[in-house]
Amino acid sequence: MFSLSLPSQALRAVHLGNMFSLIKLQRVFTVHQVPKAFHEDGIISGYRHPRSSATDCVLSLFQLTNETLNVWTHFLPTWYFLWKLMTVLLMEDAWYDAYTWPLLVFLFSCCVYPLASSCAHTFSTMSARARHICYFFDYGALSLYSLGSAISYSAYVFPDAWVNSTFHAYYIPVAVLNTILSTSMACYSRVGLPFLHYKHDIDERFSERQSPRLSKVLRIFAFAYPYLFDNIPLFYRLFLCVGESCTDNEANSIHVHHTLLAFLTGFLFSTHLPERLAPGCFDYIGHSHQLFHVCGIIGTHFQMKALEADMVLRQSQLLVTAPPITFNNTVGSALVCVCISLGIICLYSVPLLYGSPETHPTKTEGKKCKH
Repeated sequence: MFSLSLPSQALRAVHLGNMFSLIKLQRVFTVHQVPKAFHEDGIISGYRHPRSSATDCVLSLFQLTNETLNVWTHFLPTWYFLWKLMTVLLMEDAWYDAYTWPLLVFLFSCCVYPLASSCAHTFSTMSARARHICYFFDYGALSLYSLGSAISYSAYVFPDAWVNSTFHAYYIPVAVLNTILSTSMACYSRVGLPFLHYKHDIDERFSERQSPRLSKVLRIFAFAYPYLFDNIPLFYRLFLCVGESCTDNEANSIHVHHTLLAFLTGFLFSTHLPERLAPGCFDYIGHSHQLFHVCGIIGTHFQMKALEADMVLRQSQLLVTAPPITFNNTVGSALVCVCISLGIICLYSVPLLYGSPETHPTKTEGKKCKH
């Protein structure tokens, strides 16, 4: 019986070997072999081909490049936050309970931003134009996450002393404006103004052709400012407020964890540590963008837990004293943000999409980047 099974086992092994032989791992390149638009500070090797097909981009997720962990550190958490969103939708009768709408908006933004990020990192090597457009969507998703945080903070986190204040009344409208400015500034920091600073023939980032430091500062400010504004009520509640109206409950310690991780995330993004200190040593594992993703996701997890705690602990009080939660100041505001951000992304993308065919690499670059 054993001997009869050997031919079938051998045949299966041959078929399996043939199947794996069809999966061709893509060659990776050094920083000197790819166009400047694809360079990352402190990363020397592990670059994918700058003209990869969509299939090549997807297959590259199953081999080690300098982008592999950037994708998986955001793609996998997307499913965790999607599970949380579906749990709230299916178990808490959220459609009819306006009190849960801010949490739903926040959880939706928590699903969108890591998904957009993982897609951007996956397909950013299809071309220089595709790279820009991919990250435009990434920036828009981060802006939506900022607004989702503001909407949930307005509903659950505001200290008792500020509930129904003038600042509370204008908090969400200003957050919507910040979202629009954030998306616009982040896209501008990458390529400049559409039709003015670039057209269809762009082959390098605007920052590399003009002022790299200014571009980096603008991009950091584009996301740091909305975060700092969103957290004004939380910072006051945690660090400045004194007295009975300061909302001191079990959620505060979780908010502190989220805040510390948020500042660590910003530090990693702005400093490019540790790869700046040892270029080439962290190309595949351990560079700042991977750590930035991990800290950001863990921070978002703590933020979600803190919101859920405040939502439960303060429900009876907020339903009486806080402004009413409506479609306009929750889902409606998020929809406005999505529509305007998509319009901004289209404005920046049109010159890249409808120009003449993208110029091919020079002969030298073509030789360097052969598959």
